[in-house]
Amino acid sequence: MNALDKLIGYVSPNRALKRNVARQKMNLMNSGYGSHGASATKKSMKGWRSRGGSAKEDIEDNVPMLRERSRDLYAGTPLATGAIKTLRTNVVGSGLRLNSQIDYEFLGMSEEEADAWETVVEREFALWAESMHCDLQRMNNFYELQQLAFLSQLQSGDVFVLLPMLKRVNMPYDIRIHVVEADRVCNPNGSMMSINNTIVNGVEIDSNGEVVAYHFAKNHPLSFGNTPQKWTRVEKFGRLTGRPNVLHLMETERPEQRRGVPILAPVIESLKQLGRYTEAELMAAVISGMFTVFIKTDTGDISTVLGQASNDPYYADEVEEEEQDAPNYELGNGAIVGLAENESIETANPGRPNQAFEGFVTAICRQIGAALEIPYELLLKNFTASYSASRGALLEAWKMFRMRRSWLANDFCQPIYEEWLAEAIAKGRIPAPGFFKDPMIRKAYCGAEWNGPSQGQIDPLKEAQAAELRIKLGASTHGREAVELTGGDFFRNVRQLVTEKRMMKVVQDIIGPETAKGGENNEQILDDEQKRNTDE
Repeated sequence: MNALDKLIGYVSPNRALKRNVARQKMNLMNSGYGSHGASATKKSMKGWRSRGGSAKEDIEDNVPMLRERSRDLYAGTPLATGAIKTLRTNVVGSGLRLNSQIDYEFLGMSEEEADAWETVVEREFALWAESMHCDLQRMNNFYELQQLAFLSQLQSGDVFVLLPMLKRVNMPYDIRIHVVEADRVCNPNGSMMSINNTIVNGVEIDSNGEVVAYHFAKNHPLSFGNTPQKWTRVEKFGRLTGRPNVLHLMETERPEQRRGVPILAPVIESLKQLGRYTEAELMAAVISGMFTVFIKTDTGDISTVLGQASNDPYYADEVEEEEQDAPNYELGNGAIVGLAENESIETANPGRPNQAFEGFVTAICRQIGAALEIPYELLLKNFTASYSASRGALLEAWKMFRMRRSWLANDFCQPIYEEWLAEAIAKGRIPAPGFFKDPMIRKAYCGAEWNGPSQGQIDPLKEAQAAELRIKLGASTHGREAVELTGGDFFRNVRQLVTEKRMMKVVQDIIGPETAKGGENNEQILDDEQKRNTDE
């Protein structure tokens, strides 16, 4: 309070107080965001109560509830199930396939030698990956485990993969894949945080914030078994070899975040409410479609009206048993209900089907699709727009699909492949001089691409013409376009075409070139014959 305010305060305290209050209000009127999103004086913002917190308060404390609700939606809400399976099908499909791409120039190899080496590696990897022996539980092969890990990560927010070594008959490789659900990584004794805050939801960190180990529960925390619970501490990397013992698949949203958030987390409320609304509309439509007849009598007994014999011993027993219970009036398909004297019914027309149902659901689905980065057309598999609009929606979706596919390849496929390759080289099944001596040589040998299902085309002819034009302009390559259009390998396609061309040449030499051409001449003959039949 300045000297003037003090002087006014001596003469008129109320006036001095008003001046002070006005000055405080002026202090609240900040510039920039203070006048907009951070305003505390606007009427539209006064009712907005928010409390910020760290990643621990905002995420870690809420992960268990989000995880359970997300899996419940996946199990019982069709839209949630469809969204997650759409992601699974487009990102993983039948599995991301290995395409070995070593740095042969750095390794001092010729192109032919590199191609031969890559062929051997892919053949050996297929021996292990296409067998269920690669799974610790002997239930899935490597490509099916990709689907399992990705689905679990989407539902639970994260998933863990262990890489134990276990010998098995008729399998030269000992490395195994063990996919562990997110719930089993938790703090010992069930607490959310350890006393010294070094274990966050089962993830142990050191003083620098580095993840050093994970704590795995022997039994699933949500199971109803009576087996005593125990925890096993597994270091993230081996101390001597640096080998990854645990792969943690999660999508990080904030710095210092230790556990993942289910992909449905932002739309859990919308999906649940939409599911309830859909069930209510479905029940109303079912009730509206029922036809019930009410018969009014003095006693409420309709057996004589329907021609039922009251002296039937079996029927008498049923009537005596029913009379002990309270009257039960319910609608049914073609039901007939008896009403006693002075009893009447009141009917209400539910007005179903609701004409506004589809428009409302569509609006909500658009918002859900925007949050999940899945266009409405793809979310509901409803392509009713124009070619350009549908293509634009697919292209936008495939930006996200490629991002998630790259994430899955980097965090799941590539680390497992590198560990398998190290074992194969150590056992002498694949030659790789200097692999264990120089990290650069190891990296050169481990180069690989992981190709998944192709995007697909709305109009295959237009897509093929566009691919041909991109190749002519130098904007793309034959190899890339082969993957984009069909998911195939250009070099293998070329080799196959050469073989087929050679075989066709042999066929032409035997039966003649005109006959070997096949389809065109035969189709022309059929067309001419059909034309003659029409004229006749």
